[in-house]
Amino acid sequence: MSPRNSGTGEKILRLILGDQLNHDHPWYSDGEDAEYVMMEIRQETDYVKHHIQKIVGIFLAMGVFADDLRKNGNTVHYISIDDPKNKQNISENILAVLQRGNFSAFEYQLPDEYRLDEYLKSLCKDINIPSRAVDTFHFLTERSELAQFFAGKKQLLMESFYRYMRKKHRVLMNAGEPEGGKWNYDHDNRQSIPKGTLIPPPALFPKNVKRVLSRIKNSGIETMGRIAESDFIWPVTRQENLQLLEWFCDFALPVFGRFQDAILRDQWSLFHSRLSFGMNIKLISPQEVIDAVISAWKKNPKEISLQQVEGFIRQILGWREYMRGIYWKEMPGFARLNFFNHEHQLPHWYWTGETKMECLKQSVKQSLDFAYAHHIQRLMVTGNFALLAGIHPDEVDQWYLGIYIDAFEWVEITNTRGMSQYADGGIVGSKPYVSSANYIDKMSNYCSSCHYNKKEKLGEKACPFNALYWHFYARNRQLLEKNPRIGMMYWVWDKMKKEERTAILEKGDALLNQLNKI
Repeated sequence: MSPRNSGTGEKILRLILGDQLNHDHPWYSDGEDAEYVMMEIRQETDYVKHHIQKIVGIFLAMGVFADDLRKNGNTVHYISIDDPKNKQNISENILAVLQRGNFSAFEYQLPDEYRLDEYLKSLCKDINIPSRAVDTFHFLTERSELAQFFAGKKQLLMESFYRYMRKKHRVLMNAGEPEGGKWNYDHDNRQSIPKGTLIPPPALFPKNVKRVLSRIKNSGIETMGRIAESDFIWPVTRQENLQLLEWFCDFALPVFGRFQDAILRDQWSLFHSRLSFGMNIKLISPQEVIDAVISAWKKNPKEISLQQVEGFIRQILGWREYMRGIYWKEMPGFARLNFFNHEHQLPHWYWTGETKMECLKQSVKQSLDFAYAHHIQRLMVTGNFALLAGIHPDEVDQWYLGIYIDAFEWVEITNTRGMSQYADGGIVGSKPYVSSANYIDKMSNYCSSCHYNKKEKLGEKACPFNALYWHFYARNRQLLEKNPRIGMMYWVWDKMKKEERTAILEKGDALLNQLNKI
């Protein structure tokens, strides 16, 4: 980040949001006479109940970023959460800074969330100086690029978009064809972890957060989750994120693809990069992550296979950009979709982990302890249960958005309301992602120590997933029966004896009536 000019005339005031910590943004080398404003505000901490580690992590990262700007000669108006002059919302704080200085213009980077996009447009109408929005220069697509790509098409297939992105950015391509002759190695990347597999210890970045934690608690912010004030482990600087990327390439990438869907009890990190938090607040870019992974593969092709590399890059170049494109194509209506008209509330144990179901107990407690769970824990454990149990998608959205350190609405809601809950009726996924205990047992070691029996559908000790799985399909038959990817399930259901179907439906009804006691 280059020093600013120190002119004596009018200046530009530039807003930096907490997820816009891009050191390489053109702002910092464009030569304009500008000052910057950053703020910790209740407007952003309170719109859902957030995990305490998420708020701590963002505030820490913002503080370091502001210090870096100052070290390079920039003026930064940093408004702390406990500042008596903090108006606790963006517009009033901006107006207060404008009144104190001689500013000729106001600028902001395009926010990633629809609510803030609309909010900042409205703010610009209320100030009496010129204003403009600039790109964040982070993503590999424009906001409207996916919508343009799928214009006139009925299905928004991620695979089609992924191939387009591979070609456009020349990633894993060889003379116009996919490297290795295949676009997708997903079929090879669904293995459970064999006993005896060495799990690399996760790269951690422990630091004392007593000061920031005190400011948050003294401000009265209501949070969820747990934190140790002397052992906060998430990377909050650019250098720490680069170190995490290096750890991933060295220790996890060699088997990432193969085991990316696997789950192990008491192993919260496994072979996952955990770079999503750093990327989502823009301390590290998707392009440099992709470049580093490809570089590691080319340097060590005997240890790192193409399957591992493609599986990871598909998540960054494909899925991440795809979800953002869906978000800007479908919002704001996407946030109101409820295809199944689900109305139940989340069981209280989603905030405590106190359930007899081992898979949910472990996944929820891990989320409360680390503000993190990997994609299969989110999709096929906590999300799977919420869908089978008929939880209102608003409840699911708020829980996921709050509990995970990497959750921002542009990526959370499309994954949750779309992929996980099928509340969008098939915009994102071609079918609901639901399963009985069988899938969870296949991909994890949760079931072996569970109170419930993974093989039983009926009886007091039967795994709730089993009866709820068939109950879900039965109650939604009119909505799902014609889906070509689901027809087999109704064939199996119809083959069951009537007495068994009746008993399963009664068991499902009973479970839905006592979700807090499962």
